[in-house]
Amino acid sequence: MGRTSKKLHAKLSRGGLSGLPTGKLPRHPDMPDVEEWIRQGMDPIHAAYAFVQHVTSFFAEGTTRLPEMKKYARIVAEAEDEYMPSGPPMSPLTGSFFTSWALYDLPFDDGDTLASCLIESNDVVGMNPDQLDALTKMAASRMGVYQHVGTDGPHVRLRELVTTAEFVCHPTSGYRGTTGELWYVRLLPPLLPDLAQYHVAFTTPYILMASQNEWSQFLRRTLVGSGSDAAGLHRLFKHGPDPNYWNEFVFKAYHHHQSDAIFLAGIPDLRATLPHA
Repeated sequence: MGRTSKKLHAKLSRGGLSGLPTGKLPRHPDMPDVEEWIRQGMDPIHAAYAFVQHVTSFFAEGTTRLPEMKKYARIVAEAEDEYMPSGPPMSPLTGSFFTSWALYDLPFDDGDTLASCLIESNDVVGMNPDQLDALTKMAASRMGVYQHVGTDGPHVRLRELVTTAEFVCHPTSGYRGTTGELWYVRLLPPLLPDLAQYHVAFTTPYILMASQNEWSQFLRRTLVGSGSDAAGLHRLFKHGPDPNYWNEFVFKAYHHHQSDAIFLAGIPDLRATLPHA
């Protein structure tokens, strides 16, 4: 962990943090009921991840006012002003896309993220081992570009460009798409592999309108000299060349949307191909 997570943990250990949604302090009154979500039809693995997302968001709200988090708060506030995340028609950046970036991908100081600060402070927050495991998986996750290669019952099969790794996924937006499409989406791994082996497509899928060949060429250009394909892809999609690289791409590439998917045109490093460059 980095300097900020250690400083924040020391402060929270002394004074606690009011309004936490779980653990040793009183339950937050706005906290959702996972069992009710499942009764209403939400996929159980999605529900577990969504609960941890709420825990992390409440932690962010409670800590970003502290001086230790000043740099992080400034970066996120500037990005919110620039990209107005909410989802179409106000902005092509959905809440799930932007929040996942802010909580799990955005590095500050010496590499800390909001999620790493929460993991370091879990003895104060008090998430149980299953919740902490879900948070650790979310902290390690990233966006990626995948080709739709068919369906498997209620699930969608996605194959990652470059690595060709294949995943069976639950699409949380309900969008099932068509074979051959390219999806830009965040996949979260199974939480209980003995019971459910599918991944969760956690963000509303961005459907890429440029061809697979164009995206493959972009990835080859961008990954030159970046080490192994898997490591290079992780760095590219998690952090980009700069913190707002992928926010900027989504903002400039927006083409149209429907209730369960958003369509993007163009290639990130070819400005002339982006509708709103």
